Amino acid sequence: MPRANRYFCAGHIWHITHRCHSKAFLLKFARDRKRWRYWLFQAKKRYGLCVLNYVITSNHIHLLVVDDGRNEISASMQLIAGRIAQEFNKRKNRGGAFWEDRYHATAVQSDEHLIRCLIYIDLNMVRAGVVGHPQEWPDAGYKEIQSPPTRYRIIDQQRLLQLTRHKHWQEFSRSHERWICENLKNPDKPREPQWTECIAVGNKAYVQKVQTQLGALVKQRSTKEVGVDWMLKEPRDTYQSFLIEKPAL
Repeated sequence: MPRANRYFCAGHIWHITHRCHSKAFLLKFARDRKRWRYWLFQAKKRYGLCVLNYVITSNHIHLLVVDDGRNEISASMQLIAGRIAQEFNKRKNRGGAFWEDRYHATAVQSDEHLIRCLIYIDLNMVRAGVVGHPQEWPDAGYKEIQSPPTRYRIIDQQRLLQLTRHKHWQEFSRSHERWICENLKNPDKPREPQWTECIAVGNKAYVQKVQTQLGALVKQRSTKEVGVDWMLKEPRDTYQSFLIEKPAL
């Protein structure tokens, strides 16, 4: 399998997926997921990382961020991945890789595609059959959206309001819960691989714009229309789906 991409260009929303080495369940314990969230908060403080949503599962993470052109995404991912691996290996007296070699990044258009990607992240553990509702999984952005903490807040509320065209957080929170409920009514909804297997997802003009901006980096990649989406495809799958076991809480 080829290495997952990590293309970035300023001004875009990126859905990042990073999995544990060999699909191992190295994040199955709550203490390790809590540490990942701690280092995400530190990345926000140190580098100004703009976080829109996230979820930490037993063997991979999803992170939705905005690239403001300060190399903050790469710096943040290096910080988080490095510190988690160091802490885990030291505690377990373990050697070897903790993460897959590279994380995968998909550019997401800031319209209904953003909302669909946001919900896709929220429902990750529901799709895995671990919980019946995202509120039951504590290591995710859902709870912060519905019940914002007074301290150690990770999600950038103002940017999320701006991108989803809501004026007030309570208004967005109600919309967010409605989107979740609507999606939970359709348990047999087909898998949406575009969020983890493409370079860009949006309408035709958006995908072509990303392709032009990335230039030679994606020269051999093709665009494809699937349903309501246009996608800038990888030459073959670079981030295949994998099973998630029920973690120890």
